[in-house]
Amino acid sequence: MIPPEMYMQTIADLLGPIGAYLRDPSVSEILINGPSRIFVERRGKLERVQAAFESEEAVLSALRAIAQYAGQMIDERTPILEARLPDGSRVEGVVAPIAEHGPAIAIRRFSKNVMALPRLVELGSLPPDAAQLLEAVTVAKCNVVVAGGTGSGKTSLLNVLAALVPPSERVLVIEDTRELSIEREHVVYLETRKPDENGEGEISIRDLFRASLRMRPDRIIVGEIRGAEALDMVQAMVSGHGGGLATLHATYPRDTLTRLETMCLMSDVALPLSAIRMQIGSGIEVIVQVSRQRDGSRKITHITEVVGFDVDSGKYELVDLYARTHRDLGDRFIGELRPTGHLPTFAARIREHGAALPDAMLAAARERGHA
Repeated sequence: MIPPEMYMQTIADLLGPIGAYLRDPSVSEILINGPSRIFVERRGKLERVQAAFESEEAVLSALRAIAQYAGQMIDERTPILEARLPDGSRVEGVVAPIAEHGPAIAIRRFSKNVMALPRLVELGSLPPDAAQLLEAVTVAKCNVVVAGGTGSGKTSLLNVLAALVPPSERVLVIEDTRELSIEREHVVYLETRKPDENGEGEISIRDLFRASLRMRPDRIIVGEIRGAEALDMVQAMVSGHGGGLATLHATYPRDTLTRLETMCLMSDVALPLSAIRMQIGSGIEVIVQVSRQRDGSRKITHITEVVGFDVDSGKYELVDLYARTHRDLGDRFIGELRPTGHLPTFAARIREHGAALPDAMLAAARERGHA
């Protein structure tokens, strides 16, 4: 058996042409579209760089070494690789026949400095009063979904919210590929496993979710909902497992619920759509919508309460608690996440957990005549 240290050195040598970007803390993504077309993302903006591999074979060699380190294969029969580098960076690689113009690699890097809520306020992602609401929602064990597009900061925000969970609670984290890093003592990380070359031994998100329910969780955190596990998560939320946190890809809060519906229907449990909608409306309580702006900045655009599902209208009842209004100045956006004047229906639960609604939120409600 080859020692891990040797794998790490081999991978580092093979990725030498992009080594400087792997060490640069300002680089969040490295995209290799063949040996000489390489792009990096800094502060939300892509730029082409001069780095280059010697040949397509050099790119393939790097992918094969990463696959070996991860205990996987990448070839014509298995042309997709999902793995991690030794430093924790996430790798997605594709080769022929699905990659028409040669091997391509996307490397998502994660900051070694764990983000905290005050830092998000400093960066302008949200104002202090909205940060207070997110902390209160998390402490009060509301079920929260963080939604947004690719590279919008969903995982970073999930990390921030997870860090707000009281230290007395037991947290189980479920992911396809390890991305979350929660600074707390009582946390258990579970990771999926792909099938072997014989198609056996696969462990899915659904398998891990069902196992986690028997491990006395106070909180279950799902790194990203992608498929049928959505139904397991929603059913757990409506059956007493509060405080769940998860992310998924969606552009607007209402789209988030539509996507959840679609993924629940992927399950082998034959539930009518009406029943699924009722459970989603009851289980999901808060949607935090994040977006990458045109200037590369990442902002929270909505904090929305899911009040329920209205059978008569056939629609989810959504209420924006905070919403971002902004002006487009051409090269940048000027905007502000502000309270809408609506108060959450779970306000009493927030008080019961020793938290409080932001003063700005209460003031906006009084102006609207809701307080």
